[in-house]
Amino acid sequence: MMDQLKNFVEEHYPEEAAQLFDYFPTQVIDPQKIKAVMISEVVADHPLEDFYSLADKPEYLQSTLAIFQQAGAKVQTVDDILDLGIYITNAVKLPKTTSTIPNETIEHFLPLLKAELDLFPNVEVIMLMGDVARKAFNKIAKEATKRNALPSGSTYKLRHQEWYYQGIRILPAYILTGKNLKIEKSKSTMSAEEIAKMLRVINA
Repeated sequence: MMDQLKNFVEEHYPEEAAQLFDYFPTQVIDPQKIKAVMISEVVADHPLEDFYSLADKPEYLQSTLAIFQQAGAKVQTVDDILDLGIYITNAVKLPKTTSTIPNETIEHFLPLLKAELDLFPNVEVIMLMGDVARKAFNKIAKEATKRNALPSGSTYKLRHQEWYYQGIRILPAYILTGKNLKIEKSKSTMSAEEIAKMLRVINA
């Protein structure tokens, strides 16, 4: 799977390829077994802190595992998450250089995100974690169908309704990473509830 994505990167992002590859999973992933994709906003500041890092307790993974556990999932590693049929990725594929992510940066990485999503033929759920992820996926949906996958509105309100895009359940949620999670514990709780929904859908 990664070989196919690496070929895409070498063709479309040659100047950034080496940096992008640093964030690619080294785990063996069977695209046929992936039933859910979770899209976060932006990669960690360093590859060793991202979801698929082989380092000891990478920041992004640790906060994500904690919320999975809050949702009732018995996971200890990213491999455990993959074994559940869940793949995690980021909308923006290199670290942000400003406090906010400009629209042009989202659009720059959009072809790569779309190519990544196209690898998984059996996806039943896509979780959009944060405004950047929602904006990126809406751009993909609008290009394909002329309509956004999710309407504008707060995540808090949208999560109480059911949303679908081409038969795939769309779950709006909050980001699973960052120091703010320790302060805004209600967001962790709500994201755990969305993860529990995702698990119910893919295990139905």
